[in-house]
Amino acid sequence: MLKKVVLLILLLFSFSSYSQQKDIRLISWNIQDFGKTKNNAELEQIAELVRDADIVAIQEVVAGYGGAQAVAKLSDLLNRKGAKWDYVISDPTESPKYATERYAFIWKTKHIKIKNRGRLLSELKTVIDREPFLLDFFVENKRFTIVNFHSRPHSKEPRPEITALTDYLITNSTTPMILAGDFNVNEADPIFDTFKKNGYTAAIADQKTTLKKSCDGQDYRNHAIDNIFYPKEILKKESNVIDFIRDCGNLQMARDLSDHLPVYLNFGWK
Repeated sequence: MLKKVVLLILLLFSFSSYSQQKDIRLISWNIQDFGKTKNNAELEQIAELVRDADIVAIQEVVAGYGGAQAVAKLSDLLNRKGAKWDYVISDPTESPKYATERYAFIWKTKHIKIKNRGRLLSELKTVIDREPFLLDFFVENKRFTIVNFHSRPHSKEPRPEITALTDYLITNSTTPMILAGDFNVNEADPIFDTFKKNGYTAAIADQKTTLKKSCDGQDYRNHAIDNIFYPKEILKKESNVIDFIRDCGNLQMARDLSDHLPVYLNFGWK
């Protein structure tokens, strides 16, 4: 049943206003425990959900055995679907015990290029548990940077991390910087006010992105904490949460993929 729902979502995307030739589709997804716990069928479902993207930013890649292999398998599955993809995986973050993980980017190579393999923002490792991963992308004569971020849990107060990261981006951006990830804080929180005053906008507003363990009536979504922030140089064309569940009966199968839904931003340049 879930596979049919995924295919329906893909069909709906194909009739959206998105144009691969003019715009870039960025998907950001916290794929829970992304490593050897994901079997081939689940990786295939994930590939179907992200295949229409140009760039995919993944959080929560397992730092130990299995994380890098899962990213490589996902890239291979995508390569079999009609487009050429490449990927990079960050080094493990320098985090407290049990918080260490990796980040990954996967992208279509036809129009998108890179000139380095990215880096963790080590200058923030003393103030951020899972220091963000930064990678520059090039589309024709346009250069832009995506920062991939997974904050500490809400119970451990992620706001100081968000302040440190957003202040860093405001101070150090030399190209248009897009910030994507799981913030464990709603974009409406005042912690983002300074960021927004400096020209950044949240791609989605008040859209729940995490999944409950069980349905409450037909309500299976929980917290609005995943987002993509884009700078004033970027022109948003379309953005939303990719809700591939649609029905409470699909919730458990969806949670086998992740306890978060992906979010996307289609963008061009002003």
